[in-house]
Amino acid sequence: MKVTCKILAGAAFAAAPFAASALDITGAGATFPAPIYAKWAEAYKAKTGTALNYQAIGSGGGIKQIKAKTVDFGASDDPVPGDELQKDGLVQFPAVIGGVVPVVNIDGVAPGKMVLDAAVVSAIYSGKVKKWNDPAIARLNAGLKLPDQAITPVYRSDSSGTTAVFTGYLAEAAPQFKTDVGAGKTVNWPVGIGGKGNAGVAANVMKLGGSIGYVEYAYAKQNKMAHTAVVNAAGKTVQPDDKSFAAAAAGADWSKAPGLGISLNNQPAESAWPITSASFILMQKNPAQPERSMEVLKFFKWALAEGRQLALELDYVPMPDATIPLIETTWKEIKGAGNLASAAR
Repeated sequence: MKVTCKILAGAAFAAAPFAASALDITGAGATFPAPIYAKWAEAYKAKTGTALNYQAIGSGGGIKQIKAKTVDFGASDDPVPGDELQKDGLVQFPAVIGGVVPVVNIDGVAPGKMVLDAAVVSAIYSGKVKKWNDPAIARLNAGLKLPDQAITPVYRSDSSGTTAVFTGYLAEAAPQFKTDVGAGKTVNWPVGIGGKGNAGVAANVMKLGGSIGYVEYAYAKQNKMAHTAVVNAAGKTVQPDDKSFAAAAAGADWSKAPGLGISLNNQPAESAWPITSASFILMQKNPAQPERSMEVLKFFKWALAEGRQLALELDYVPMPDATIPLIETTWKEIKGAGNLASAAR
């Protein structure tokens, strides 16, 4: 069985029409997890001969494609509500955890050296803070040389789970943002320029001096971008990495929402990164070709168990051990899954 899955540093998966054969595993959606899906696909194909054709077209696109039954699975960083899952006959489960990070392009500012908080980021994206030497930024960055330079905010132009995570954090931690801009996969940005996918935002920030954007941490790391530190809900200044993402997930009660669709934003732990999310997989309960869904579940069963180190190498966080039985229980709702959840345990 031959399926391909490719990613370039700083670039999303090709969004060309699928060229997969009848036996290919196909998925589409979030760009947030695209780097780790590529790593998993490469390793899984080497081990089993089965691979993955995944199109990173944004969470909104992934949800549309799985509802239209044009792919074997969709992917979204913004979990689908329980009533919508029920209405559309979908099963949802989380696959991996990561962090959304602000990234800047300012001469002389190295990765992790600038500190921001929700109030300042909200004011920047609301158009209220317009220059990098604004007193609100200076108060958080004593000793850091801040230029008298206009700020260009960069945002996602597509329907995006990463945007839902980012705006959801700002709406919670700086409530005025929800009134000024909104929250969700798409909002009406009052200032700035758009980029398609995490890769598009990263590319725009890298080429525009004075810009700020938000991307999944793997994109910042792969492209050697200057991420910022952020003040979290506990008032602590934290850096993004697998440990601070894991701290955000440590106290989560995954069972309290349908499809395990909880938010990990703005968690109270002192070491928690405040803009953290799981990325979710969506599948049809009654697929037209159950054998294809079985292959998808085999892939994710392998990824959850044997793909953990690959996730850590890209600064994602594997799903906590305690969540695996909960995830596998959701698979029982899928026609043809049989005893996969209990096999090889």
